[in-house]
Amino acid sequence: MLKIALLGYGKMGKEIEKIALSRDHEIPLIIDIDNFTDLNEKNLKKVDVAIDFSIPGSAYENIIKCFEANTPVVSGTTGWLDKFEEVKKLCGEKNQTFFYASNYSLGVNLFFKLNEHLAQMMNHFNNYEVSMTEIHHIHKLDAPSGTAISLAEGIIKNLDRKKQWTLLPGTGEASVNIEAIREDEIPGTHTIRYDSPVDTIEITHCTKNRQGLALGAVVAAEFIVGKKGFFNMDHLLNL
Repeated sequence: MLKIALLGYGKMGKEIEKIALSRDHEIPLIIDIDNFTDLNEKNLKKVDVAIDFSIPGSAYENIIKCFEANTPVVSGTTGWLDKFEEVKKLCGEKNQTFFYASNYSLGVNLFFKLNEHLAQMMNHFNNYEVSMTEIHHIHKLDAPSGTAISLAEGIIKNLDRKKQWTLLPGTGEASVNIEAIREDEIPGTHTIRYDSPVDTIEITHCTKNRQGLALGAVVAAEFIVGKKGFFNMDHLLNL
């Protein structure tokens, strides 16, 4: 049984709470916009691990506070990745424990591997132009999604003709162009499309609900307690 701090108490935070309690963990600390001053070393010392699903503007500071309290932290917040390498470096320098994934779903992480394998295959067929569409609920604050960025990076790593990703309406021959759509209450849909003059190849992952994401975050929290260093879903799933 773990004592878990929830940093961010939106829809994902509430779903994580349900999953954690169902697995016999305790939630002695919940931080949201109305009590953010309670995120301090004294309170963090009372928990075994923190799970951050807050907002892009808070994630970096939340993680640093966890480091200062020697509290392992699992982060699922996206939109702050301009400071990601800095956080990884600090994690190593301060001998802390940090787990990050842009998406905690088992299916999405298998989709990441499928995406990379397809890009390797398509590297030999220059007549196919690759693009991506991602669709999320209207409450999502960042675009493109962290999952879309991870997928784009997987393509760039394996497709020699692509050097960067670009959020539409920006375009470029060397770019993986990403269309980000925000509508209704859609948890998340990502489609990779290879289009040629004669046909189209698509792979799609559709998230049906937040339960899989919440479960993955709680399992990640269970995984890192007692460990030191940086971890991601490849470590957890042994992919």
